[in-house]
Amino acid sequence: MPAPFIRIRYAIGARADRASGLEQTEMISIRKECPPDVAAREVLLDQAFGKNRRRKSSQRLRDGRLPADGLAFVAAEGTRIVGTARLWDIGCDNGEPALLLGPVAVAVDDRNRGIGTALVRHAIAAARRLGHRAVILVGDAPYYSRFGFSADATTSLRMPGPFERHRLLAVELVPGALTGARGPLRATGRAIPCRDLAASAA
Repeated sequence: MPAPFIRIRYAIGARADRASGLEQTEMISIRKECPPDVAAREVLLDQAFGKNRRRKSSQRLRDGRLPADGLAFVAAEGTRIVGTARLWDIGCDNGEPALLLGPVAVAVDDRNRGIGTALVRHAIAAARRLGHRAVILVGDAPYYSRFGFSADATTSLRMPGPFERHRLLAVELVPGALTGARGPLRATGRAIPCRDLAASAA
């Protein structure tokens, strides 16, 4: 398995060079998230989704859990965190395993540079490489359809709280992985250790 600090570098978008007035291509590194990234990630998520982001139904599948092993990523420009994407272990009533993707967010000043697209593609490729069978998310179909997501395989699934049916999407990394999947989605990932929960509440 790759070391947590190995970076995959992308030439993404174009940013104006204020000194010269010219546009230059910036390099974005997508790498595994590490502990020093946490504070910057939380600020980014608050800016992207607001302080009420923890009330969403999808958050119920993340509360008290760690992301799926090896599947939490950040996009960085130098030392600055400009994007985040995480995947979480989930299951359904008949035991079919899957991953939940989200939240995916990009810093306000860095949107429309292709960072979100690169993060999603990177996360899906990593999940496939690690042998996962399907990825589920709650999001906009017109955006996520480019990655193969649709509502076709989620008609018998539901979130553990209010949700919009047309926004519950999935992509099968193994054909037929969600055939027969039904019922409410539930968290199956590793619990956050008690000491970490206490520290986050302090």
